Parts: sequence; C-alpha cells; structure tokens
Amino acid sequence: MTRDEALSIVREYVKNEGLVRHMLSVEAAMRFYAEKFGEDPNAWGLIGLLHDFDWEIHPTLEQHPQDGAPILRERGAPEDIIQDILSHADHLSMPRDTMRRKAIAACDEVTGLITAVALVRPSKSLYDLEASSVKKKWKDKAFAAGTSRTEMEHAAQEFGVELWEHVGNVIQAMRKIAPELGLVGNIQPQ
Repeated sequence: MTRDEALSIVREYVKNEGLVRHMLSVEAAMRFYAEKFGEDPNAWGLIGLLHDFDWEIHPTLEQHPQDGAPILRERGAPEDIIQDILSHADHLSMPRDTMRRKAIAACDEVTGLITAVALVRPSKSLYDLEASSVKKKWKDKAFAAGTSRTEMEHAAQEFGVELWEHVGNVIQAMRKIAPELGLVGNIQPQ
C-alpha cells in the first residue's frame, strides 16, 4: 500500500481536520523513529497515518480500531500493518512485542499534548516549541485533560526512550510538517 492510497482512505473516512492532523502527526513521529532505528519509514508511516482512520465511524472502544481492520484488508493494507494498528488499542490487550508496536503506542497520545501546548503559546508554532514547555504544561492536570499522562509515561518507558527525550523527538518530527498541521504560527521556519 502506498502513502497516497492510505491518505485516500483517511480522507474518505475522516472529515474532522483535527483528527487528520493528529494522524499526520503520528505518521511523522513514526517516520522519525523508523529512520532513527534504521527501519522502513514507509511501513512505519502507514501505521501512524492509518491508526485512527475509523474513529469517526467507530467511535467506541467496542468498535475502534478492530472494526476498521476489515476495511483496511479490503483496501489491500498489509496484515502486519493492520496488526500493528490494532496493537495501539490498550483494550485489545495485544502484545507490544515489536519496536513498531511500541512506537505507535508511544507516539499516539503525545502528539495531542504537543499540539495543545503549541496552540496556547503566543507564537502558536512548533518552530519555537521545546520539550521543556511541554513539561511545564504536563504538571497542570487540567490542561489537555483528555490526554493520559500515565499512558504517555508508560508507553515511552515501554518504548525505551526517556519521556522528555521522546517529547523532543516528536516535536522535531512534527516540525517537518508544521504547515500541514497548521502549526507554523507567526514564526518563519529557518
């Protein structure tokens, strides 16, 4: 499956641009880590891009992401990628026994927190965002209350990357696509 085919699936099933941007963010983070670990960035990227494609049509844990798997099979997604997507859902209790599975779990939730922090900054940009700014907001449990700090900590630990290094890596990955994410803000890229 090509990235264009995957993006076509996303665009067909997802109307909320915020959710599309989330999946693009996770894709960027997955590609970053694939390159860092000498793995296939295209395969890793597909996992990130497609992991929530069915959320709008299957918005409950009883359905997401498991009810999206047959759609991906029909569209020709490789089975290993589908299984890795399924592994990001804690409620399915699938083993996270590969780096790709650990990566998708680690990259998923943290992108939302990073986006939220970027949006409340005066610059509204990823270009001047550092992990230390995310760390300051981390302590405010009311901020981005829908994100699970416990889940993020556990996923980073399971992935084997120190949490704040991980946050910095994901920010760096997301900066590469800041215009697509609407997170350029009032700063010009260098």
